Parts: sequence; C-alpha cells; structure tokens
Amino acid sequence: MEDAKQGQKAHVLVVPFPGQGHINPMFQFSKRLASKGIKPTLTPTIYISKSMQTHTIPTQYGPPIQIRPISDGYDDGGYAQAESTKAYLDSIAIEGPKTLAQLIQKLAEEGDPVKAVIYDGFAPWALDVAKKFGLVGVLFFTQSCSVNSIYYHVQRGLIELPLLGPGPSTVSVPGVPELQPWEVPSFVENYGSYPFWFDAVMEQFSNIDQVDWVLCNIFYDMEIEVVDWMSKMWKVKTIGPTVPSYYLDKRLEDDKDYSLQFFKPNTVLCKNWLDSKPKESVIYISFGSAAELSEEQFKELSCSLRNSHNNFLWVVREKEQTKLPKGFIDETSKQGLVVGWASQLDILAHEATGCFVTHCGFNSVLETLSLGVPVVAVPQWTDQGTNAKFVEDVWRIGVRAKVDEKGIVRKEMLEECIKEVMEGENREEFKKNAAKWKKLAKEAMYEGGSSDKNIDEFVAYVIG
Repeated sequence: MEDAKQGQKAHVLVVPFPGQGHINPMFQFSKRLASKGIKPTLTPTIYISKSMQTHTIPTQYGPPIQIRPISDGYDDGGYAQAESTKAYLDSIAIEGPKTLAQLIQKLAEEGDPVKAVIYDGFAPWALDVAKKFGLVGVLFFTQSCSVNSIYYHVQRGLIELPLLGPGPSTVSVPGVPELQPWEVPSFVENYGSYPFWFDAVMEQFSNIDQVDWVLCNIFYDMEIEVVDWMSKMWKVKTIGPTVPSYYLDKRLEDDKDYSLQFFKPNTVLCKNWLDSKPKESVIYISFGSAAELSEEQFKELSCSLRNSHNNFLWVVREKEQTKLPKGFIDETSKQGLVVGWASQLDILAHEATGCFVTHCGFNSVLETLSLGVPVVAVPQWTDQGTNAKFVEDVWRIGVRAKVDEKGIVRKEMLEECIKEVMEGENREEFKKNAAKWKKLAKEAMYEGGSSDKNIDEFVAYVIG
C-alpha cells in the first residue's frame, strides 16, 4: 500500500501528436500507468480536447487521467484549419513547446509538479522542454521499430536517397528482412513527394540521444532482432500492444474501448448484423480514420466484394461514401453492410469475422494481431507498406494485394487475395499463425509478461 501511495505522487505528462492513431495508443498507455499508481495527464491540442468533452477520465484502477490541453496554433479547427501541412507543422513546433512549458509551470504552481514527459516521436520539441525543466524525457514510438529503424538510418545518412539510383535497389537495416523500394515507408520510397511529413518523421531522431527512455508500442516477440539492435543505443522497452485490456489480459475491468473516437460508431447495428452471420463468414473492410481512396479504387473494391459472394461489413466514412458506385449499398444489402464508423475491436473480436481487409495502419495491425484475425493487406502510404510486408512475410497472417501501374489494386487482385485468405489452401496456416500472435500479445500484457514487466520497470524508475 505504501508503494501505491508513493506512486500516486509521481505525475507524468503524456504529449501525443494530434491524430487519432497517435492519441489512442498513448491514452491506452496512460491507463496502464494509472493502474500502477502513476498519475498521468494527457495533453491533446485545444481543438481535439473540445471533442473529448471532459477534463478527467475516471478509472476504477488508479488516479484519474487528467486532460490539460496545449495549443497547436489552430485552436478552432486543428489541422483542417491550417493553410497547408507546412503551416500546421511550423505552427505546432512554435506553439506546442511554448504552451507545454506554460502548463508545466502552472502545474508546479498548483502543487502538482511533473516528474516526466512522455512524448510522441512526432513532437521532438517536447523533449527540449522536458530537459529545460530538468524532467525525465521519454520518447514513445507509435509506429513499428522496423519503420523507425529505417527512418533513423535515413536521418543519419546511412541510407542514401533517392533509393532508385546507381546504388543497391534494396534497403537493408539490422534485424529487418531485405526490403524492396515499394516495401519501405512512402516518405522514403517516394523521396520528395511528402517534403513536410518527411521532415517530421526525420525530426524524431534529431535529439533522440538525449532521451532517458524509449518506449515502443509493440510486444517483444513481434520484432526481437530490431529491438535488440535499438537497445544497444538507447534504453528501449516494449510496452504494447496498447489495446484495451478487455481484449487482452482483462486486468483493467472497465477498459473496453479507447475512450476517444473522432467518429460515432454504429455499435448496435454492427453487432446485430454480425450476430446473424455464420462463424468466420464475414469480410471486414476498413481503411482507418485518415486514408482517402480514389473513386476508381472504391469501384474496384466494390466489385471485388460483390463478386466474392461473401458477407461483408465495410466501414466507409460518411464524407467518403459519395465515392461508392451509385446504388451499391442498396444492391448489396442482403450481402453486406456499409457503415460510417464502427468499433473495430468489437468487429475483430466477433466470431463471425473471417478476415480483415486493411490499409495496415499500425494500430489496425496491432489490433488484428491481438485478436487473431487473418489479413488482406492493402497499404496506402506512410508506414503501411512496411507493415504489410511483415503481415505477409514475417508474421504470416495474410497476403498483400499488389497495385498496378496506376497505383490501383484491381478487383481481380482483391478477389484473388480475399479468396486465398477466406478459403484458400493457406487459410488454416493464416488462422494458426493469427492464433499464435493473439496468444503472445495476451501473454505480453499478463502480470509478469514481457510488456508488463517493462512497464513495472519504467514505473519504478519514475517513482524513483
């Protein structure tokens, strides 16, 4: 009991980059810290905090998670309000550290001083602020260690860009399978096409040698060799997967969702529909909260689902639904269900779900590994091509759909991939491997598991 009381005195700031795929894993990690006695305060941007409609998130297992926002310079509209990507990234690099410093000072004045700052790699300025105040600086990687290793090698000049030049055409970094150019993150593959996001991912490593800890949102078995290589340079600990406890170890009894959704899910509709379908008969399709598919790609996807004759549940954000072929939703109403948003965890956990057609955003990959669902990978950009490589060739839980010369995945390719995962000769292998990773993910978060022990070690350090 004395340890728990002491732990509650240790206060940490958790500084996510403003995007759902970045906020959710750091929020989940905050819940784990709270369960172990640490007092976490989440610092979303002012615009995002308005959608959260709360100042604290109560927990049954420890101190409440406070919400104390900082500014990105666009308090009324966030990223969408900015004139350009460059304008937004420039603004958050100025306003973020300024308002973070003000918050640290204010908390000290309130008698609630901060001991550590845990920050998203996309916000390296937070480490500079932490060090200015003499605080523990903790880097939190929301993407895979392999992806971050590639970025590190580029940032340090160990991989020369552009890739398609007189040198070797493949990419090789320690602990990662040899990668073709189209299998590395798009910021690296298509050097020059994303100038401002490229700078953002490179900046993660600008001051990494000053961090006290590096926390990775994976479990150790996923990327053993890369983690071991990174650990030679920094104090690296795997603390994931940051999936709600209900779907893993069930130690946090009320932890059934991420507590933050930018879109309202059609939970009852989806559950009732899935309940009416046979076991492993449904293809679940979702491309996340940010991907924007072309009208041509929507047409190819629609045709492949119709031709598969499988049941399907397709998440298409409302603003994207105008890209669907005219009449598609009505014409396929007996075969499928199209919704604007859904609780992905509930769908992946449902016994009717047989396969997941995904863009391979890293949170989606972690969820499908944690819930044991085979995959058809249709990567779009950023780290997704590398994640898809691991899905097919390393974790072996599914197949990748290849694009044509126009960058479109054609219906024939999608039909072939769906058929292979749903009923092909490798179906049982995919299911067996998916079940193995599900077991390992749970074991990592059980008491005494690899991730749980690492979190305990981190908590002990912070309490100090």
